[in-house]
Amino acid sequence: MIKVGIVGATGYTGVELLRLLALRDDVRIDVVTSRELDGTSVADLFPNLRGYLDIRFTAPDDDALAACDVVFYATPHTVAMKSAASLMARGVRIIDLSADFRLKDRELWEKWYKEKHESPELIEKAVYGLPEVNRTAIRDAQLIAVPGCYPTAVQLGLLPLLEKGLVDPAHLIADAKSGVSGAGRGAKVGSLLCEASESMSAYGVAGHRHLPEISQGLRNAAGTDVNLTFIPHLTPMIRGIHATLYARPSTEVTAQQLQSLFEDRYRDEPFVDVMPAGSHPATRNVKGSNRCQIAVHYLADSNTIVVLSVIDNLVKGASGQAVQNMNIMFGLSERSGLDTLSLLL
Repeated sequence: MIKVGIVGATGYTGVELLRLLALRDDVRIDVVTSRELDGTSVADLFPNLRGYLDIRFTAPDDDALAACDVVFYATPHTVAMKSAASLMARGVRIIDLSADFRLKDRELWEKWYKEKHESPELIEKAVYGLPEVNRTAIRDAQLIAVPGCYPTAVQLGLLPLLEKGLVDPAHLIADAKSGVSGAGRGAKVGSLLCEASESMSAYGVAGHRHLPEISQGLRNAAGTDVNLTFIPHLTPMIRGIHATLYARPSTEVTAQQLQSLFEDRYRDEPFVDVMPAGSHPATRNVKGSNRCQIAVHYLADSNTIVVLSVIDNLVKGASGQAVQNMNIMFGLSERSGLDTLSLLL
């Protein structure tokens, strides 16, 4: 039985963790923290958990968390870096859903997040939790940095091309759209129904925090520097990410060669579904699931490779991927608690 603690379980990624873990017979949720809701029943805040999870929120307490086998941080950035070290010193394994340990360059992290990193000694110890790339390292890791939502969709779409050196790494474009839940559960004007509904807009064009994370992963895959133009958009849906990715071939390719490349790369991946040639994946196909659906196209007239990549930003883009990492860390089937069909509607 794996004893689990969740720090910051009042947001969307927190309740997704609870949803994915509550029905498992190999996991026991022992600690769920919230200073503001200390003493409140978790099911009172999230009625979908009534009858499945009988536990109350408690204020964060190191002793209680240290009794867990693994602690998830479903918190904003800067929280995990302030407290993870003390838990790790007591043998706890950490899965951090925030950005605190994703970037290996501390100065770059501080530039983008406008904070001084308080645990620089843990940056190198952290394993970037993209199982399709780092599965072996994840098994023995004590600290996992769960990839961001946009970085997951974009990297899974471009990795096969860069790993084989089939595209020009200096000319990559990621045009990505996200549902409003990606902005979190906090009250924001841009997330109001009247603001977000029946409208779509780009944001972060001058620079988005996920850009250095995506570039880091793509650079590792290519073995050389990459130049990525990344433009995120807010779309009038609750959950989901659709990334349209563009790349220039560096050698002659055919649509069939590209299709075979992606099928071979992800053949044994339980949560990557390479669709048949000519397909157009939709976010509804993966809603509520831990799957990434991908389709690859070759536009001969413009000599352009187009990859379409869709995920649920709260599952494969956050909590589901965190659980997938936990399964790997504890030697379980990666599908445990995640082998579900999408909601579709």
